[in-house]
Amino acid sequence: MTEEVPGPAEAVDSVLTALADPTRRRLLHLLAARGEVTATVLAEGLPVSRQAVVKHLAVLDAAGLVTARRAGRKVRYSVQPAALDATARWMSSLAADWDRRLARIKRLAEAAEQDPPPQP
Repeated sequence: MTEEVPGPAEAVDSVLTALADPTRRRLLHLLAARGEVTATVLAEGLPVSRQAVVKHLAVLDAAGLVTARRAGRKVRYSVQPAALDATARWMSSLAADWDRRLARIKRLAEAAEQDPPPQP
């Protein structure tokens, strides 16, 4: 059975869902600052257990935000920025669409202000 590759919308949804949790955001921040580290090292700076960290890392991994690499008996995690980049591009595109819409509304409002009201 082949695994389906998520489309752009599903990938963005997965990233946003993963980043909705403050612990996962903190883990991503720690990984970005420290580079490749184990779940044990990450758990040392958090008020959650190593097992909870591993579960959070699995969610981040499923979203494409981190990758796991086995080194002997240890699993080392690192940040994968591609999923964040794709989500940032989507958000930027969305913002540009809204900017265009708001600029059009502004032009229409300014044009309406300049036109004299019709006389009854």
